[in-house]
Order: sequence, then structure tokens, then C-alpha cells
Amino acid sequence: MKISTIDTRHGTDNQYSFSHGNCLPYTGVPFGMNFFAPQTTDQKGSWWFHPDDRTFQGFRITHQPSPWMGDFSHLILLPISGELSENNLFHAQSSYRPEDSTFNPACLEITSSRYQIHSQLIPSMYGALLSLSGIQEHGGLALSLPGRYKIKKIDKTTVSGEIINFSGCEDKNFTFYFILRFEDDLTIIEGPTEGKDGFVILRFGDAAEQAIQLAASFISAEQAQLNLSREEDLSKVDFLSRAQSAWEDYLNRIEITHHDQKQVSAFYHALYRTFLFPQTFYELNEKELPVHYDTFNQTIREGVFYTNNGFWDTFRTVYPLYSLIASDKYGEMLEGFLNSYKETGFLPKWLSPDERGMMPGTLIDAVIADAAVKGIRPDLMPAFFQAMKKAATDQSNHENYGRRGTNDYLSYGYVPSTYHESVNHTLDYCYSDFCIHQVASLLEDPDAADYRKQAKNYTHLFDSETGFMRAKDADGQFREAFDSHCWGTDYAEGSAWQNSFAVYHDFAGLIDKYGGKEHFEKKLIALCNQKPLYKTGGYGFEIHEMSEMAAIEFGQVALSNQPSFHLPYLFNYLGKPEMAQPMIKQLMSQCFSSTAQGYPGDEDNGSMSCWFIFSSLGFYPVTAGSGEYVIGIPLFDKAEIQLSSGNTLTITSTPNQIQQQFVHEVKRNNVSHPSLFFVHSDLEKGGSIDYHLGIVPNPKKYTEEQLPFSLG
Repeated sequence: MKISTIDTRHGTDNQYSFSHGNCLPYTGVPFGMNFFAPQTTDQKGSWWFHPDDRTFQGFRITHQPSPWMGDFSHLILLPISGELSENNLFHAQSSYRPEDSTFNPACLEITSSRYQIHSQLIPSMYGALLSLSGIQEHGGLALSLPGRYKIKKIDKTTVSGEIINFSGCEDKNFTFYFILRFEDDLTIIEGPTEGKDGFVILRFGDAAEQAIQLAASFISAEQAQLNLSREEDLSKVDFLSRAQSAWEDYLNRIEITHHDQKQVSAFYHALYRTFLFPQTFYELNEKELPVHYDTFNQTIREGVFYTNNGFWDTFRTVYPLYSLIASDKYGEMLEGFLNSYKETGFLPKWLSPDERGMMPGTLIDAVIADAAVKGIRPDLMPAFFQAMKKAATDQSNHENYGRRGTNDYLSYGYVPSTYHESVNHTLDYCYSDFCIHQVASLLEDPDAADYRKQAKNYTHLFDSETGFMRAKDADGQFREAFDSHCWGTDYAEGSAWQNSFAVYHDFAGLIDKYGGKEHFEKKLIALCNQKPLYKTGGYGFEIHEMSEMAAIEFGQVALSNQPSFHLPYLFNYLGKPEMAQPMIKQLMSQCFSSTAQGYPGDEDNGSMSCWFIFSSLGFYPVTAGSGEYVIGIPLFDKAEIQLSSGNTLTITSTPNQIQQQFVHEVKRNNVSHPSLFFVHSDLEKGGSIDYHLGIVPNPKKYTEEQLPFSLG
């Protein structure tokens, strides 16, 4: 089974100042409502696990999508035995041997050196089974409860609890409900059963073994009990089989054959990361109907909901992958995002658990448009169209919601420099306007023409003298003292080099602004063939993305962060894919692995994993919402993709050794494929793609029709 080969410590060697993924070792089911991971320290904020630590503070129930977002509704479960000198986490923690532990998506196994208790945790969608063995005298389960909490004994084997803690939420009393049912009777509860920042021990006597079932809910204690009742008759074998089967279902959708097993391992570890987020935030009521807690209006609503996702990151790669191999789940997620709009009045940008308002733009528009052009949930598109238009025209009084600077953008055609990261806001709004145009066109709405026109607004910020997008004030004057290597102020997590090419929908138009393909080519060469220089600029100090760009030494192609994801593929728009192919292959082979240092920067909810997945298959979705994938160079000898359509797409590349850095020819279903892109509707039919690789480039002449999509 593929799931047995996954080590969840992938990408977890991180600190505040440098990221190898900023991942956590999550055990859970795909898109699970809760995840579980060992906590090794409570002294480093969001960085509460490190693979080199040898301290075990317990199993953390967690809902942390990123260290920069923080956690919500978290608590610690630590099996102990014997008396403690003081009842707190520091005096209860134990060492453990990471090398002797099991870190697997479907199962966690740890033996504490201090207590010699062997713990096995197996997750489910709404709970888990924690099995303990080797318990010495006076065993117990310690609960570390940060924030406000209550614990209540229901009967001789059952305890219910609730906890309130979050990094941000509309509901200041947002509560997580949980229930613990023990195999053997509880003898006593040590510690205050209500209060703040508590430490409570649930004692169960001298039994050498103990099984504890957990169920949780964001709705109510009664719903937690209902969730528990649906699993209380399951055995340990049942729990494990269900969790493993859920993962195998997703991991088996792409079958890789390759001569280098380390690269195969990197692929499947990335694929595991792809199916963690967004997390399920709905439950099934007594009638088996989906319900969820609406934190904005603080009430229970019917329908599905998903959370813990930043669309600025995930629109680029995650949802395009779902469109190929998980379109049903994609469709359900869309339904949940539309519910978010119905409850708050604006489409979400960064949900955790509700709108956090992080990052520029409203790039869920691209998630919607990509689904629309691919025929996913057409029934939702009329409502989504109205929701997209509202964000594009109405300025919210709450800065977390909708676009920032909406009225100024509509007035000037750009977001003025008085707004932080104004260049990124402007470019993202132009792309969103394109996405609205795409949906409007499918609906045959007359507004399509207006949004197509607005999608060209990026031209207002293009400076022909420097060849960069630059911030303008309300009078139309560029900001003075421009330095292309300065990060921040007008740009999000980068400089003008990373952020001036975010014209995903109209690279032909951008090339025209440069004065033609020759000038654009020179700019791309300058982008790649320079030192990874940076100046701290508006940040005033070195942020981790700067350090990570410098570490990989690919010029200004900062693959450590999302704005650079598409940069290597821009050579295709010039009809010169051979200029990018060695770079793409080197990025894949040098920057990704299945180790704790597995990524060149923040993995971010599957977005970086999907960059690697797409690139390794030989094509990449530069323009979500176009229905196209730009051709690159494959990494693997063979890949078989089980498509959502029910068909199989087989990709081969030969010869495929390290010296084969170029694509000599591409064949689609045994016929030469001269275009530099694939169309989604064609790939859905399955069949074959054959890449003939070579050791020298094979330049060709391409017609405009053979170049990837551009609005112009």
C-alpha cells in the first residue's frame, strides 16, 4: 500500500526564519475535520513540532493550516502513569525516540521513554481511536487545555469537554466540543474542571491497557455524542482499514513508474499533502444531512462548508489538480464556498476558521472560473457570478472582506500606492476581472464585455522604461526612488522581479507592452541569469522568503513562493520552451524530496506540492480559468492518471536520464502535438501523451494558435 510509505514528517524541519515547507506531521483522513500530531514543544508558538526534537508533550488535536495563520480549537492528550510532582505539561512531558516511532497519515505510534506507554492513534473524519499499552500503575490521560475550557463527567467511562481558543474568529465564543469514552472505568478527575489554561488528568486505575474513543464537533456537545455513536462499535482494525482506504483512494489516482525511487517517494509525499486542505467543517445531523456552524452569524446552518484555505496560494495549482482527479470533491467544496458568501455577503479569501482577510486579491474568482470552463458545478455558476460581481463593485466596510481599494480601482483603473501592496492588488483584480468575464461569457451575460475590458487594467501600471509593474499615486505618477530588488511596500512577499509578471490571463498583451517578443525574452533572461539579490525594503528586515530565494540560487525565480510558480513557463509564450525545460527539470530534482527538508519554501495548503505534481507530469496550469495547461518537461518515466471522467491518461517520457534536459517532440495519442499547451476537455478523454526527450534543444517555429492562451 502506498500509504505505508508516507512519513508525515515530510517538510517539517522549520523555524521562524527559514522554511522547508512549514508543514506539520498530520495524521488524519483526507480533508479531515481534525488532524493529530505529536507536540514536541510549547515554547515556539506555531512551530510546536520539530523532527529533531526528542520531547513528547502529547498528541495535539489541531486545525493549523499554516504557522502564519496559527491554530484554532487545539488541545493536547498525553498518556501518563504514576504521580506527577506538579500537575502541568512541563512536569508531565516525556522523551521519545523519533526513529522508533510511526508517523503515518493513517496511524501515529509513539512510545514514551518516561512512562513506557505505547500509544497508537488512528483517525477518522470526526474523531479518533487512541490505544494504550504498557501502562504502569495509576494510569491516566492528561489534557492540556489552553484557553477557556470545561470538562464534565457524563458516566463512569465518558467525559465531555469544550474549549475556546483561536488565532482569529468572528465569534469570540467559538467553541470546540469533544467527548472521550474510555474502555475501562474512570476513577478520578484531577485538576479544575472549568477555567482557563488548564491541566486535567483523567485517571483510569491500574489497567495495563486502555482504549479511548474520541469524537469532536464544532456544533454542539450533542453533535459530538452523535459523531461518537456512529463509530463506537468499530474495532481498531475497522478504524485503521477505513483511514488507510480513504488515503489509498486518493493516492492511487496517479500511478508513477520511474527508475529513481527517491523521486517517486517525493511525488507521493507531495500527493499526500495535496489532500489535507481545505478541511471539512460540516457534520451530519441525526437525519444524515450536512450542517455546519456559521461563525459570522453564530448559528447552525444547513449545507456543507470547508475551511483552512488561502486562495491566493491554492488557486494556482490545487484546484486545477482537483479538476483532473477529484472533480466531485471540488464540486462539493465550491458549494461550501458559496455558503460562505451567503452567510457573510462576500466570497472568502482566507478561511481559518472564517474570513481572516489575508493576502491581496479575491482569487477564489480563479477557482470558480476554472471550474466553470471545465464544466464543474454549472448549477452554481449563476449564483457565483453575482457573488464575484459584488466583490468587484462593492467596497466592504470590513477590511477582511472583498477587495481593498475597490472604488479607487474602478475610478482609476488601478489601486493607488496609498494602499499596501497596491501593485499586487491591481494585478490580481485584473485577473479576477478576466475570471468574471469567463463566467459571464458562459452564462451569456452582457457584462462579459466590460470585465474583459477591465482585465486589461494591468497596462496602467506598466513602466516601459524599467520593464516592471510599478505603483502609481492617485495623480498617475509612479512612486519615486524605484529599486527593482526592494521587497514589500508595493509588492507582496517579493520585489518587482517576482510580481511584475502576474498577468496570467494576457501574456501576449504584456509582451506587446514590452515592445515585442525579443524584448520580453531579454527580460526573462535577466530574471533568470542574475544573482538572487534582494533588499529588505518595506519589510525592514529579512523575511524568510528572501532567505529561501537566496538559498536555491535560481536567480530571481523564487520558487520558494507562489508568485514565481509560473515564471519558468513564460518562455512558452515566446515559442521558446527549450529555454525553460532544463530549469524546470532542475527545480524539480534539486528543490523537492521526501525528507523533512522536502520543499524550497512554504508548502501552503498543497499549492507547492501541486506545482511539483503538475510539473513532474509535464504540464502546468498557468492560467486557471482558461481550460489549458502549458507544456513543460516530465520528470517520470511513466505516469497513469485515473481521471475524474473515468478515463485513464498515460504519460511516458523516453529516454529519461539526467542528461535529457529537453523535449524533442510531444505526441498525443501517437500523433505529433505541435501546440505548447493541452486543453482540459481533451485530456479528460484519456489516452496517451508521449514525450521524446533529448540532450540538446530542438527549437521550432510556432504559429500564434500553437502558443498558450492569452486574452488578446
